Amino acid sequence: MRSTEEFRPPVTSIGAIGWIRQNLFSNFFNSLLTLLILYFLCRTLPSFINWAVIDAVWWSDGRTCNQINGACWSVITKNLRFILFGFYPYEQQWRPVLSICLLAAFIVYSSFRRAWNKHLPIAWLVGLVLIGLIMRGGVFGLPSVETEKWSGISLTLLLSIFGLSAAYPFGVILALGRRSRLPAIKTLCVLYIELIRGVPLISMLFMASVMFPLFLPEGITINKILRAQAAIVMFTAAYIAEVVRGGLQAIPRGQYEAAESLGLNYYQKMRLIILPQALRTVIPPTVSILISAFKDTSLVVIIGLFDLLRTTQVTLSNPEWTGFSTEAYLFAAFIYFMGCFVMSNFSRRLATKQYT
Repeated sequence: MRSTEEFRPPVTSIGAIGWIRQNLFSNFFNSLLTLLILYFLCRTLPSFINWAVIDAVWWSDGRTCNQINGACWSVITKNLRFILFGFYPYEQQWRPVLSICLLAAFIVYSSFRRAWNKHLPIAWLVGLVLIGLIMRGGVFGLPSVETEKWSGISLTLLLSIFGLSAAYPFGVILALGRRSRLPAIKTLCVLYIELIRGVPLISMLFMASVMFPLFLPEGITINKILRAQAAIVMFTAAYIAEVVRGGLQAIPRGQYEAAESLGLNYYQKMRLIILPQALRTVIPPTVSILISAFKDTSLVVIIGLFDLLRTTQVTLSNPEWTGFSTEAYLFAAFIYFMGCFVMSNFSRRLATKQYT
């Protein structure tokens, strides 16, 4: 009888060697591209490491940074709290830290499939309200902090998380309305979706910040952050609606007929049969829209809100740190990249579980 040793696959097709051969040198084009990338890295990576690590300074002042050839990461370390929290009161900055930790906890908890039940949206609603109360103050013995002082990474995350949480159900409702058999509802949803998708987000932010207050009665004002939040929600919901509509159209007609044969009404049919299948189908494009919306929150800098990008720019306006924009913007880009990477990785996990 032949031993199992004789039936093992060749060494070149398994392990690290097999992965390299399959992914980097599978054919002539991939091999050539891999070699070109390796050549580029060999030419640029050593000098970048020298600049970013070896010759860099981390805790010096601006005068010392002007005398070196490496990166001046001191522009980040010396101004980290302002970049992250902006004009939020210094002694109260533990509150945005706590809010960010709560957001992270909700996101991690929501990543487990066993947490997907009817109580999850309620938990998110309660959590977002609690985060808003912590940031705003005036309750639990916390001093009140005006929203004009909300800035930095906390404002970026609040605009994106609150916006995405509100835009998703709104987009689903718009998608259902666009497929409605009632002409009035369908026409209104079509007009809304096509109108919003036909203009850039920056124009909606300008409308919310500049034009909208002109239509309010004298003496009535709405917070600028709320106006920007509403613009982001309206813009994102229109794109989500089209993605969800595609998922609804992908459901076979037999699923609708089967639900109707069971005697389910429209609400039960959509909640129990159609929407769960449609929303699972469109996970990848939905997450792509959410990632774009997360990055687009940086546009609020144009209407005077001090998000992460704006606090970075204010730091660079200090004469001591003028000329170190590369380091500062690399740090901001890293934060945006990590947020987008987490969302994209989460969507891949969901898609993998869906088809396995």
